[in-house]
Amino acid sequence: MSSPAPAVPPTGPDPDRQPPAGVHSLWRLRGYLRPHLPSLAIMLSTALVGVGLSIAIPLVTKAMIDGPITDGDIDPVLPLGLLALALGVLEAVLIFWRRWVQSTTVLSVETRMRHDLYARLQELPMAFHGRWQSGQLLSRVTTDLSSIRRFFGFGMLFLVINVVQLVVVTIVLLNMYWPLGLVVVATAVPIITLSNRFERRYVLISRRVQDEQGDLATLSEEGAVGIRVIKSFGRSRHVSEAYERAVTTLYDTSMDKVRLSAKFWTFLEIIPNVAVVVVLLLGALGVGRGDLTPGTLVAFITLMLSLVWPIAALGYILAMAQEAMTAAARILEIFDTEPAIVSGDRVLTEPEGRLRLEGVGFAFPDEPDRPVLHDLDLVVEPGETVAIVGATGSGKTTLTALVPRLYDVTAGRVTIDGVDVRELELENLRTIVATAFEDPTLFSMSARENLALGRPDATEEEILEAVEVAQAAFVHDLPWGLDTRIGEQGMSLSGGQRQRLALARAVLAQPKILVLDDTLSALDVHTEKLVEEALRRVLAHTTAIVVAHRASTVLLADKVALLQDGSITHVGRHSDLLATVPAYRELLAADVEELEEVGA
Repeated sequence: MSSPAPAVPPTGPDPDRQPPAGVHSLWRLRGYLRPHLPSLAIMLSTALVGVGLSIAIPLVTKAMIDGPITDGDIDPVLPLGLLALALGVLEAVLIFWRRWVQSTTVLSVETRMRHDLYARLQELPMAFHGRWQSGQLLSRVTTDLSSIRRFFGFGMLFLVINVVQLVVVTIVLLNMYWPLGLVVVATAVPIITLSNRFERRYVLISRRVQDEQGDLATLSEEGAVGIRVIKSFGRSRHVSEAYERAVTTLYDTSMDKVRLSAKFWTFLEIIPNVAVVVVLLLGALGVGRGDLTPGTLVAFITLMLSLVWPIAALGYILAMAQEAMTAAARILEIFDTEPAIVSGDRVLTEPEGRLRLEGVGFAFPDEPDRPVLHDLDLVVEPGETVAIVGATGSGKTTLTALVPRLYDVTAGRVTIDGVDVRELELENLRTIVATAFEDPTLFSMSARENLALGRPDATEEEILEAVEVAQAAFVHDLPWGLDTRIGEQGMSLSGGQRQRLALARAVLAQPKILVLDDTLSALDVHTEKLVEEALRRVLAHTTAIVVAHRASTVLLADKVALLQDGSITHVGRHSDLLATVPAYRELLAADVEELEEVGA
């Protein structure tokens, strides 16, 4: 059994912390865009040329109206019309080219980010994963990455295009007829003021929505993985109500976000429409007084209408930018977490398997003042098997996790063949050490792939031998034998079957040090006896640590270590400890008669 886990917050290290979600969050991800600078240059240049073409077409229209149409000269109309058509076709071609380059670039960036984020999660130690809900991590890998992709693929480029278009068109309008140009400039004041207020409020509510989506993902995952427990206790309604409360909370927050966005976008829609009405009125008066030509008024209105979309889209783009910035800040929480367990640079090419724990102490990072283990010493010689016996919560599982560096000691050291495990390459260390857990994890892949997870190059004969040792012959009775796909978490199998597959996986790895964390707890007595008989052959040539609760499991060991209050107090043959250590005999009291029957 594992030691009591430290108290953890519900949604990560600090759910109340609101990391800054400014432009710098996205800027820190610029390394993903750097390899695509040529593509970005193409996207930007084609977009800017497109802006120029969209401005040129109304100017051609102005020339057509004020020139040949006003003068009654029809001959130049066709060439000017064909010029406008050519400009429109060229703009369409540039849009197609830009979007094709844009899609390819953005998908490449997203793929690389997704790969790096997953790799980072694999690098981070168990202490990190123990503090974070899986739903929060899943939300960052899926929803947050999608938010960043949408901004990189649409918002970032159009933010630049729209700002450039607004500035250039405004300058052109001022040159055409400055009184009307001032009307357009005047609309920028309320837009800028409102955008600043919107940005501050939107970033907070966007973070809340994304965090609540992570909580909901956690509940969804737990409901699927724990469906057997939920049904067996008849708690379907209870978990459904908890899920419904989380859904309602997310709905309410999302509606607050929608209302805020709706107010902003509505205001942005009103401003340009009001400006168009004012321009039409003043422009008509200007034409009547002869201050501007009809062609100028048509071109002016056409260009001003071309600003309606950039202004209206500004709200959507700013909202997208804020979501992307918040998503970037959440993802950077993972990237900024430095792995507490870093690979060393030493390699044991021919390990003997001598394991030594010297003055070992360990405390969880969240509770450094409450050590789980302290002053722990143990020596396991090559080929020797040691059983770890202790009360529930005494730290047995934590002790076994220190050997493959799932956690690092906080005091003392663990050595293999005299080398501190912290000096070894992690890949090398975890080739030397293999672990089978009490609650094994199986993946949604075939039985063969699950078995070969720790040793992909294993031969068919070696796989079958490992299956035989673990008494896992039931895999041959599956619909497609070893090639049968096992459901998620192996829920289609019984607890004993999952444990036997996990044991076969550890045995197949052929480690020099084998750690069995109460791996036989779910087996029936008959199967356990068969497994133990087969294990004796494997353990005869392997250094092993076996967490034991049953008398029969203790008998596998050459010696027994009694773990009390976080430290090993007695080491010896189990018969000697049974006779001389009351605490040891009390732990195995239920099995005393069995021990005596087998000659203990």
